[in-house]
Amino acid sequence: MTLKHNLFSLTVVASLSLLPLLAGCANTEYGHTSPYHPGPVVGQAVGNGVGVVAGNAAGLGVGAVEGAAAGLAAPFDPSYHMVRHWNTVTTADGRVIQVPVDVLVDKYGCPVDMPAPTGNSPIAPATIRPAK
Repeated sequence: MTLKHNLFSLTVVASLSLLPLLAGCANTEYGHTSPYHPGPVVGQAVGNGVGVVAGNAAGLGVGAVEGAAAGLAAPFDPSYHMVRHWNTVTTADGRVIQVPVDVLVDKYGCPVDMPAPTGNSPIAPATIRPAK
């Protein structure tokens, strides 16, 4: 019930927030000027153009900084959790038991490859004997 209520509330809020965009709040009339004095119309058109360019440049800067911050923060994301699987094992005396296996997963549910505690790889390389 809570999920349906939240979905309904989200739909209402989204539709109300889109209402000003659909209402056409922009004013595109720059007034009536004489064709012999087009200065105000040209000035407002140039002002709009400069405003659009400056707004996009500011948006580009903010987007770049926020993207860099998110990229730098990604390795330090602590959103890992443990997932427990149960393996069925038969003991030496014939009993069947469930053995828990904990797996560390990231926020997407993919297992995280943890290094061995000693820093060595889990698959040890073949031992090399010195030449005689």
